[in-house]
Formats: sequence, C-alpha cells, structure tokens
Amino acid sequence: MQHAASQTPIIQCSAVSKRVNSGERELTILQGVDLAIQRGERCAVLGPSGAGKSTLLALLAALDLPSSGRVSIAGTDTTALDEEGRARLRRERIGFVFQNFELLPMLTALENVALPLELRGERGARRRALDLLGRVGLRERAGHRPSQLSGGEQQRVALARAFITEPPLLLADEPTGSLDAATREPVLELLLALNREAGATLVLVTHDLDIAARVDRHIHLQAGRVVADDTGTAAHAAAR
Repeated sequence: MQHAASQTPIIQCSAVSKRVNSGERELTILQGVDLAIQRGERCAVLGPSGAGKSTLLALLAALDLPSSGRVSIAGTDTTALDEEGRARLRRERIGFVFQNFELLPMLTALENVALPLELRGERGARRRALDLLGRVGLRERAGHRPSQLSGGEQQRVALARAFITEPPLLLADEPTGSLDAATREPVLELLLALNREAGATLVLVTHDLDIAARVDRHIHLQAGRVVADDTGTAAHAAAR
C-alpha cells in the first residue's frame, strides 16, 4: 500500500488569503494559509470567534473563492472553475453538514436526503435515502417535514443527506453547535461512525475541545493564520 505522505492530498491550500470590503475598510479574514490534508484524515479546525474557521471551511467546500492563493480539492484547483464547475465538484466530491441543518422546509426528511442523488439523475434515490434514514434511526420519520422534527432529528437527517452521495470529503461547521447536551453526544457518535464506515476525510469546525479530542488532528487558527497543527497524542493532550 502506498504511504499516505506520497499520495496527493485531498485538500491542498497554498498561500490562501481572503479579504472582504466592509464599508471603506478592507478586512483580512485569512492570510497566507498553507495546509495539506491527506485522504482519510479526521481533522478539527479550532480557534476563537473571528479566527476565520468558517471562512476556511467555505473555501474548502468551493462555496467561496480565495482572494489570493490556491485551493485544490481532490486534485482540482477550485480557483480555475466557474460557478457551475464548483457546483459539480460539490455534488461529486463533498458532503457538508451545517450547524443549522439547512434542510428544505417544504420537503420531507426522505425528500431532503434523496435530493443530492436526484440532482445527479441517479436511479433508486428514494430507496437509498430510506435505507440511510434507517441507519440514522429515522426510517419511521421519513414522511415528516423539518418543522415536525426535533433539533437532533433534523441534524441526523442532515447527516444522512451529507453521506448519501458517499463523498470522499465531508465538511462540518459546528455540527453539534445547535444541539443540547443530551442530543449532542449521540449525533457526534453517529457522525464519527458514518465517517469511519465511509472512509471519508473529515474536517470539522468546532469550539468544543471534547469534540476535538475525538479526531486525529487539530488545526488552530488565530487572526486568519494557522498558528498550530497538532496530530496524534500531542493533539489529544492539547485538547483536554
């Protein structure tokens, strides 16, 4: 088997900066970020509010483009793609779990989960979605709309939707941030279990060090820069 270090990283950021205009000022949100994440890694992006964590995740999801530098996902330079090309990359390569679920309110749980496959024109989308809803313990809630589901149930539907396309890269923005303490742990366990089964790369943004301690690598952002990058036992010790 080829050693991970010799493989092309699934994520490669080179001198990535992001600047936005705020009135008459230009704000720098990310500056000079260099980052490589190998296939199969499970990473947490940590840092205080305003450090640039969610902005970095949006760049990795091809939801936004850097002001300068280069972001490569699965060997594809996102800065070289137009909007349609980035949408295709997301459909084919990326699953995204939002903190606030982002389920379509007019669709049932089943329809929300099946939608990514239907947008790709794949057959059997509803059957596969129902199977995955069973995997997350919501088969009997398949016909319910988001407003009829609890927060924990909505997040489980969102997890099923993110995994339905079997993406090689899963991104999660504070995936348990909207949940109460009783709901947070089972949802986190489910996220990690689904990720293990799929063998996908996982990058999650979190403020919660208990969650961060469950993954293999910690990437610390501060004022838009990577200030530390810990792996293995050192990362676990730092997160306690």
